[in-house]
Amino acid sequence: MAGFDIAVIGGGIVGTCTALWAQTRGHRVVLIDPAPPGSGTSSGNACTLATYGCLPVNDPSVLRNLPRLATSGDSPLALSWSHALRNPGWMLAFLANCRAGRARAIAGHLAGLLAQADAGLNPLIEVAEAQDLIVARGQLTVWSTEAAAAAADAGLALRRALGVSWTEIHPADARRMEPGLTLPVARAVHYPEARHVRDPQALVARFHAAFAAQGGVTVTARATATRDTGDRVEVTTEAGPVDAGRVVIAAGAFARQIAGAGRARLPLGTERGYHLLFAGDAHRVTRPVGWAEGGFYATPMARGLRLAGTVEIAALDAPPSANRLGYLARRGAEMLGPLPEPDETWLGFRPTFPDSLPAIGPSPASPRILHAFGHQHLGLTLGGITGRIVTDLAEGRAPNQPIAAFSPARRFF
Repeated sequence: MAGFDIAVIGGGIVGTCTALWAQTRGHRVVLIDPAPPGSGTSSGNACTLATYGCLPVNDPSVLRNLPRLATSGDSPLALSWSHALRNPGWMLAFLANCRAGRARAIAGHLAGLLAQADAGLNPLIEVAEAQDLIVARGQLTVWSTEAAAAAADAGLALRRALGVSWTEIHPADARRMEPGLTLPVARAVHYPEARHVRDPQALVARFHAAFAAQGGVTVTARATATRDTGDRVEVTTEAGPVDAGRVVIAAGAFARQIAGAGRARLPLGTERGYHLLFAGDAHRVTRPVGWAEGGFYATPMARGLRLAGTVEIAALDAPPSANRLGYLARRGAEMLGPLPEPDETWLGFRPTFPDSLPAIGPSPASPRILHAFGHQHLGLTLGGITGRIVTDLAEGRAPNQPIAAFSPARRFF
């Protein structure tokens, strides 16, 4: 297949947003993925449009508490030591980015991108007529211990300094807002501008339907390699070659498997995330509620109640962890009272660089190959703005915001 202006590899939220932005701008676009759009990692997230989510996983507290976090059965962080020993460079770079100065700088870069997230996503929601999938009730974060509540002061102050709006809620008012909470509430904060998605896979499917309605082409096959031929890029797929003027790599954690795209030079890792779904329990909360100490969200969605989150640093091909699923079930019952057996368990793969920033920009391998992956916990939130930025770059235009911090050619520590 030939004659495309832009080929997008990856049918998750970032790739589908990119394809729809480019198609809306009048380009001839092909989207390449072996699976249905949005059916991978994009389907299983916490459903939050987390425009407040500028504080990275990298934090000085990780350095102080790493042994306890990585060995406790009640920790939201799980670490495969064998995986860490096989990937010492990534782990050391991650820990280097936990220094206070680096963590603040990373938060600033993320805040600048997140400030434009709605401007990148809202036009696509309108084009796809997906307004019914978006709920604007804000997001509530609760702390269950006085010590953790006090320790949140610095992060909340940094968020406010970076332009994030939040409101302190009295614990009694938080219980009135969310009467289903059964855990102690020592502190609560509401992010009024946050929204959530009733079904993230349905949202991606709507975007893809709008893309197809505008003439976009989909190749249902795995892309295995790219090659810059001088004035074009050839993509090797299991269904045959695809030729395009520009190629966007938006394959998330699986970007590492595409030869010739320059990914081999980048320290792309994987944070594995889990969810449990309880089909008849969406009424337990009325908006996404995050339990800070627990490291997960409870979100009401079209399919039921979803408990999603935690971080597991392990290999992409490692089997699902029964301990992680058990942790969510146990802590979910502490948060919301007794829960039935889950109707669904899920493991997904967050593409993560050691500095918690995505790679958005030209590949080190070729200016015709653009990277758009590594959004860790923020793919759903940042998919739209990433798609708009990458479309600008493919057109040879400078985006209307700084993106140097996200360059694939940057230092990662």
